[in-house]
Amino acid sequence: MMHIVAIILQIILGLGFIMFGVMKFTSEDMVKGFEHFGLPQWLRVLTGILELLGAAGLIIGIWVPTLAFLAGIGLAIIMFFAALAHIRAKDPISTAVMPTLLLVLSVVVAVLN
Repeated sequence: MMHIVAIILQIILGLGFIMFGVMKFTSEDMVKGFEHFGLPQWLRVLTGILELLGAAGLIIGIWVPTLAFLAGIGLAIIMFFAALAHIRAKDPISTAVMPTLLLVLSVVVAVLN
């Protein structure tokens, strides 16, 4: 049963992180967001690449659990820093909810694998 939960979670998170990763390259809002946080644009590009790699790791990890574990940990670290960026910028706490939720779900994937 937990294996099925892990697979479903990996697919949902994988698709989500594909979307988030692509947005890092295509969304003007992401450019403005990184400016708002005082972060360099090269970090936006790197974050997008890492999110896409993490998404691939989650999907491939359905068959290679070690890869899902590593992708879950890596994405959790990215989401930790995303939530921290919102807190550091003194954004409303509600803006840190999504990265925090993604952090927790990424850790769950890691634990299940």
